[in-house]
Amino acid sequence: METEFTPWMSLSGGILIGLSAILLMIFNGRIAGMTGIVSGIIPPVSTDWTWRVAFLAGAVLAPLVFLASGGAIPFAVPVSLPLLALGGLIVGIGVYFGAGCTSGHGVCGMARLSPRSIAATVTFMIFTGLTVYVVRHIAGI
Repeated sequence: METEFTPWMSLSGGILIGLSAILLMIFNGRIAGMTGIVSGIIPPVSTDWTWRVAFLAGAVLAPLVFLASGGAIPFAVPVSLPLLALGGLIVGIGVYFGAGCTSGHGVCGMARLSPRSIAATVTFMIFTGLTVYVVRHIAGI
């Protein structure tokens, strides 16, 4: 599976992600980690659930607006549903034991120069690269 090089779309997306993280920190004093945001709307519901729902609604609605405006999001999953579920389970375990997700550590934590977030980001990037290598070149999936 080959991926397309899209520097301007990627830069635009990165800027929007960074801007949303900055605005959330400025106006709410909160980290834009999706796992933490979602955990605040799952019972027992956090007292500050309104901004969490608004943030998640924006994360869902933005791609829908992009698609409605004629944009396309090519997507292919080259593995079976059981392998996809297993991957999700492994990521969930990593999020739990890593005390946060890629957005919390990689975007917000590294921007704050958090040593824990830098270590977590380096760790998941190494294992992401290893996983891609194993899946594509050794397992041949």
